[in-house]
Amino acid sequence: MLSRVASSIYWMSRYVERAENVARFIDVNLTMSLDLGPEMARHWAPLIYTTGDQEAFYKKFPLADQESVIEFLTFDKDNANSILSCLAAARENARTVRDMISSPMWEELNKFYLLVKLATQSQIIDSPFDFFTQIKLSAHTLAGVTESSLSHGEAWHFHRLAQMLERADKTSRILDVKYYVLLPQVSDVGTQLDTNQWAALLKSASALEMYRKAYGRITPQQVAEFLILDREFPRAIRFCLTNAEASLLAITGGMHGMFQNRAEQQLGRLKNEFDYTNMDEIMQSGLHEFIDRFQKQINGIGEAIFETFFALRPVPSAGSSRSTQSQSQSQSTTSSSPFRTS
Repeated sequence: MLSRVASSIYWMSRYVERAENVARFIDVNLTMSLDLGPEMARHWAPLIYTTGDQEAFYKKFPLADQESVIEFLTFDKDNANSILSCLAAARENARTVRDMISSPMWEELNKFYLLVKLATQSQIIDSPFDFFTQIKLSAHTLAGVTESSLSHGEAWHFHRLAQMLERADKTSRILDVKYYVLLPQVSDVGTQLDTNQWAALLKSASALEMYRKAYGRITPQQVAEFLILDREFPRAIRFCLTNAEASLLAITGGMHGMFQNRAEQQLGRLKNEFDYTNMDEIMQSGLHEFIDRFQKQINGIGEAIFETFFALRPVPSAGSSRSTQSQSQSQSTTSSSPFRTS
């Protein structure tokens, strides 16, 4: 597979996953606003910190209220991490590899993009719950179509590798915001507000029901353990790393416990770290510090994947001369880096 094609599939998948996660965060905040009332005002700013775009946001908006945060995270074309920007980039990547993806995938991605592009601000104000629910359902439909209509070869593995890395990153970010930004006062810990926020965090990952079955009562350490170390929940970081490594090795033909390139080395090392740690060790070292280091490692893995599969490098021609082949996509529109590390 050409690296240009692999890159487009990889970034298409990351952008779709990113758009869905942003919609999840907003939808949960909207639900919390029904319970918290005026107290909810201070809970919109953390969403900006979740994406790492607080500097860009405050250049455009003086206050992080519901309307400005939804506008910035949903429709702002200058925000590369807004839902509209992500879907536009995903659609452009898909357009360049139409022959490598299935027609149902292309059709569903187009529908997804148009759903957001044609939405109006008044529509969001009148029925925000319906709108963001529809975004999540569109993402689920696209994921189901991809799973059932795309052969599980190299293209599918690049798709899953990207999806799992993006999902792990977002799970870590929403956890970090809850611990490090959302509750700055010690007096809030253990209150009903604290419990409601942890429940909202679980809902943002569609994890509340599965968590209840595994642990029952909501406690901060058990929530963190479930979203970080669970082997079976699809949005837990450990689950994502396990599946990301499986797809990476399927692409390279490598074996677990060995590495042929920097991407395999870094992803394998990180996955093994999660296999051989426990929540007590994480809490002793500091959850924020653990997550901050994890986000830097995820960004490093992304860079290693780029260097291994997508970067420009000389290729031999038919004769003895060497030439270069343009095999990576434009950094300006279709391959922007993941969210910045906080």
